[in-house]
Amino acid sequence: MTPQDISIADFFYDLPDDRIAKHPLARRDSCRLLARRSDGTIQDFHMTDIVGMVAPGTMMVSNNTRVINARLKFAKPTGGIIEVFCLEPVSPVDYEQCFASTGPVAWRCFVGNSKRWKDAPLRGIITIDGQQVILNARRLHKLDGESIVEFSWHDEGGQITDYTFGQVIASAGVIPIPPYLNRETEPADLDDYQTVFARVEGSVAAPTAGLHFTPELLRALDDRGVIRREVTLHVGAGTFQPVKGQYIGEHPMHSEFIVVERSLIEDIRNHEGGVLAIGTTSVRTLESIYHVGCLLSQGRWDGEVPQWYPYEDTHPDLTLKDAMDRVLDYLDASGSDRLVGTTRIIIAPGYKYRVVTSMVTNFHQPGSTLLLLVSAFIGDHWRSVYRHALEGDYRFLSYGDACYFTK
Repeated sequence: MTPQDISIADFFYDLPDDRIAKHPLARRDSCRLLARRSDGTIQDFHMTDIVGMVAPGTMMVSNNTRVINARLKFAKPTGGIIEVFCLEPVSPVDYEQCFASTGPVAWRCFVGNSKRWKDAPLRGIITIDGQQVILNARRLHKLDGESIVEFSWHDEGGQITDYTFGQVIASAGVIPIPPYLNRETEPADLDDYQTVFARVEGSVAAPTAGLHFTPELLRALDDRGVIRREVTLHVGAGTFQPVKGQYIGEHPMHSEFIVVERSLIEDIRNHEGGVLAIGTTSVRTLESIYHVGCLLSQGRWDGEVPQWYPYEDTHPDLTLKDAMDRVLDYLDASGSDRLVGTTRIIIAPGYKYRVVTSMVTNFHQPGSTLLLLVSAFIGDHWRSVYRHALEGDYRFLSYGDACYFTK
């Protein structure tokens, strides 16, 4: 059986609403930690206990993306509210350039009450550094239930300002919390829904495994001899989408933007110890680097890792070092010190892990691609893990407790 033929019904479980954590604990690293060892044993710990579990010399990789205030609300003259949810930049397409822009930018967006938005641009008044700024949103066109929206801004006199789009969206928007929390964003979410690693703007959802870490826990890991590194994957709204169709092969995996520094690729190539990924986004990024190397070896790298590439019969199955060498050669030829691209890979049962040897992750939604990723790592044992967690009163999803899995 190929991964495409797997029935998504096999990855559902009963998750009562009262097991979904609506808010985080007061201290992040006091959450519970379920550890499943490679021999199948399951033990209960707390997050701070992970320091003694991770071997010195392990490379721990986290995602440094920062959640943006992606939800923008505009009031129409008639009193109606139009919500524009920013998904990813279109012009400029580079996140860093887009947030630094002081001129018009265009984004792919979801639009709430879309039918009420006719041809006229939307207009809002925001305050940046005590100054009033006029924010305009003009819909350029619609596509597949989404819209391309151009944002521009100026002062009250119509003059262009020096404010960047990063400043504009920080002042105008609201941080988007997961829909399954079934509540409105609260002031505390501005801090609660950012990880200690967050510094590169771009995500519309947090890489939630990182929410369990504190500066104190990181210092303890440093003292343990753990090598800490970072990648960037900007989490898209697709992370919340249920698998569409009866079989996994019917689900179109969402694309996400990744950035990896050359120095990390060199370290992965030369590293002799284990690689601990903090969260499924770090897993997805690290594994994608390997497949970029394979695509390069076949002359097929076009900037994106295709969804089903890891399962193709023609996959070259390079060693990890060979794949990293291909990526490093590519960076040398392009004169770049970082790998930039997108990934659509879906990690599902049947996937062969090439980089990651252990992971910290949350408890995921039934029937989600994130649960498929976990199953690809620990097999059908995910059932006993989740049963143990449900019977043991663990807290689930973004603000819930954590898991630690080792190969």
